[in-house]
Amino acid sequence: MITLTINGNKHEFSGDPSTPVLWYLRDELNLTGPKFGCGMAQCGACTVHIDGVAQRSCVLPVAAVAGLSITTIEGLSEQGDHPVQQAWIEHKVPQCGFCQCGQMMQAASLLAANPTPTDDEIVSNMSGNICRCGTYPRIHKAIKSAAKTMASVQYFDPNEQGEKV
Repeated sequence: MITLTINGNKHEFSGDPSTPVLWYLRDELNLTGPKFGCGMAQCGACTVHIDGVAQRSCVLPVAAVAGLSITTIEGLSEQGDHPVQQAWIEHKVPQCGFCQCGQMMQAASLLAANPTPTDDEIVSNMSGNICRCGTYPRIHKAIKSAAKTMASVQYFDPNEQGEKV
């Protein structure tokens, strides 16, 4: 039995420990934010946070995250009011939307680690997330906007148990 904390809730996994986290999230827990894109950790559509750090869930076995905390886009903010989510809406980032949950999770991880990224740092950090619709300029603007919002208010990440983000 493998114990996982997903979006703040404890879960017990009794299946094949080599099962990718993505399939457990989608097939067993019905969390459809993380998407299957390439199956090789190259596109970023499956991005989730593992203990606050963006990771590709399509190639990550459940056994590798035993006892760790997983956050999906569904757990980033219950009300959808995380500064990154709000910036995505404000800047009308999505076109088809397929990659956007992964893009937002990557961006949120970046801003948690680096609240004032430079343009080059944003481009570098987001380079592993592919958007087939080419919304990169809007993604970039949204990240800059979210960083400003997070700097101007005291934003507390509910998954970090009171730590300031």
